[in-house]
Order: sequence, then structure tokens, then C-alpha cells
Amino acid sequence: MIYDFSFLYVSENYSTDHHFDYQAEPERLTLGTWLRHAILLIATFCTTTIAGVVPPFGYEVEAPKAVLAALDDPLAHLSWIPTLYVTYLIDVVYHLFTDPLILKKGLEFSLPLLFILFCHEMGHYIACRIYGVNATLPYFIPTPPMVAAGTFGAVIRIKSPMTTRKIIFDIGVAGPIAGFIALIPVAIIGVAGMKIEPPGPVPPGSLIFADPLFMKLIGAALGKDLTFGVGNSFYFAAWIGLLVTGLNLIPSGQLDGGHAIYAALGEKIHSWTGKIAFVVMSLLSVLGLVFFGSPSGFLVAILLGFMMRIGHPRPWDDSPLDSKRKVIAILTLVIFFVSFNPFPIRIT
Repeated sequence: MIYDFSFLYVSENYSTDHHFDYQAEPERLTLGTWLRHAILLIATFCTTTIAGVVPPFGYEVEAPKAVLAALDDPLAHLSWIPTLYVTYLIDVVYHLFTDPLILKKGLEFSLPLLFILFCHEMGHYIACRIYGVNATLPYFIPTPPMVAAGTFGAVIRIKSPMTTRKIIFDIGVAGPIAGFIALIPVAIIGVAGMKIEPPGPVPPGSLIFADPLFMKLIGAALGKDLTFGVGNSFYFAAWIGLLVTGLNLIPSGQLDGGHAIYAALGEKIHSWTGKIAFVVMSLLSVLGLVFFGSPSGFLVAILLGFMMRIGHPRPWDDSPLDSKRKVIAILTLVIFFVSFNPFPIRIT
């Protein structure tokens, strides 16, 4: 699962009851700053490339039988798991360096995924630069190799006041809109290249990646029934991009959707939508576990519970949004509905 907070509105003088009364110094882009961001980006590139050739996003380097046995009964193989993990990782890296076709497969996953995440974060960053808001460059967050999709997403930190609701709204929605636009060609390539197989029995314990509405719409436009489609690298990169977009647009806390709802409807509605989102997601988590055998929804519910406890700083100018931005707010809501899937991962 990927969680991408997109941007966090933070300050050492943070308070939800008082306005900011200072202007933070602009971030100094020293050599150390560039190196720090570059190292995280390169690490994320490596972990996502590895993720693209191992299950569940790729099967170019199959796990050894000993690893499969450990996955089936982890308690019985507990002492061997670190050794098996390192052995499998070395085998995957060896194949990536020695087999161009396997490397190509990994890059077909990592490059589109990082492109989507990069566009998302740069949407926020460029909006910050337009309004003179001090923000860091994106921090890409790698996972340990072969864990999830190889990344927990990315985040920028905003370190100076966003003085109006208009600025909060524009910076908040710029990320998901930019990321969504970036993933459209990736999704089209992925769906167009999907192989459609005849229906058959699904082995117990198999992971099924449920198609969000946007993927289904592309499939319908291309005349493909994704129910029997076999995912490829581009499809999975776009799928994760939609997952990130949908999660970030939940109207809670300092998620992108939380910033948007605060700017559009005010502090009180923002507080209530956060509580409602938590309750709804908690119920969906139980339903997901009961009907689809997947506990992934609980992670989202925990995230929303955490978000409820984070207040939203008040802007100096609390003037309502203009009509143009209200239209953009409706567009953002549409993006949320076509991206969000309450049961994204299902276990047979």
C-alpha cells in the first residue's frame, strides 16, 4: 500500500488557533540539500525497479521454493526468513544486471510510476513557487526492496504561511490534478497492452487488483473487458497512481482532499468530513476483510484516524473561493470518484 501525503503544512510555531505571524526563510538549495533529495530518489528508483519484476507486480524473477515455503508457513521458517530474503534479493539484482529483458520490465514499471509521483509533487511545488510559499523539494520515500511497490510515495513540506483559502485550494488540488493528467497516457498504454484471457478458476490466496472506475472507462473505450485482463507494468503503475490520487483526495486532515474541502467549505465542514470519512472507511475495512479477505482497508482507516488529530492552520484571509475555483472543486471531486476504490486489493 502506498500513502502519499503530498504536502504537509508544518511550522515550528504551528497552531490551529492562531495565525502564523512570520515568514519562514526560503529553503537554501545547498549541495547537501540536492544530494539528500537525489539519494532518496535514486533509492526509490532502485526499489521500484526491483518491485516491477517480482510478485505481485511482475513475475520475471520467481521466488525460490524455499521462499514460497516460508511465505506459506512463516512461523515455521522464522529464523530463515532474513537469509531467504537476502538470497532472493541478490538473485533479483543479479537478473536485473545480466538480463536486459528483465531490466526493461522493471523500468517499464518504475519509470512511469516515478513520473506520476513526480508530477503530483511538482504540481504542489510549482503552485507554491507561484504564490511565494516556502516549500521543500519532493522527498521520495523508498521501502525496503521487494516490499509493496517499492515506495511509500513522496512528500513536500510547506514551511511558511498559506495566507488565503484560495492559496490553500490551489496548492492542494494542483498535485492530484497534475498526477492524474500524468497517469492518463500510462493508463491508456497499460490497458491497450493488456492480454485478455478466458475465465477460469482462480487459485486460493491469489491477489486481485480491482479496477478503479477510470480504468474501466478506458477499457470500455478500447473495447476491453478488464474482468479477464492480465495486468502489465504500465497498468500497475497507473493503478498505483490512481490509488495514490484517490487516497489523497479523501476529505480529511491534511490530505489533499482535506486542504480542498477546508478551502472550499470552511473549517467546520472540514472537521465533519474528516470524521465521516474515518467512520465510513472503518466500516468498509470490515466489509473488505469479510467479503474479500483483505485487511488493507484498516491501514487507510488508521491513516484517517491519524489525520483527524491533525488540525488545519487558519489562513489570514478567510474569504470564500470564487466561482472558477468552485468549478475546479467539482472537477477534483470527479477525479476522486473515478480514482478511489474502496476495495482495491482482494484475496481469493
